[in-house]
Amino acid sequence: MENLIEVHCPACHASLWVDIDAKQVVQHKRSAKKVHSSFEDLLDKEKQKKEAVEERFTQAKSLEQAKKKKAAEFFEQTIKEK
Repeated sequence: MENLIEVHCPACHASLWVDIDAKQVVQHKRSAKKVHSSFEDLLDKEKQKKEAVEERFTQAKSLEQAKKKKAAEFFEQTIKEK
């Protein structure tokens, strides 16, 4: 009877069956789960992140300009009342 152990790789999620007596890998099975995405996918994700950051920056900038305009109008209105 063979003494088999099953080993799971934490990096690639593959499984290895090792014969302890023979000290050999008897069988291996790759993970069905896609571990690494392609370089193009990674670039697309980074581009989307960059665009999202730029959009938030633009929104924050326009909000700040609106606040300054409103403060300036309030200041002018207060000066005219006095």
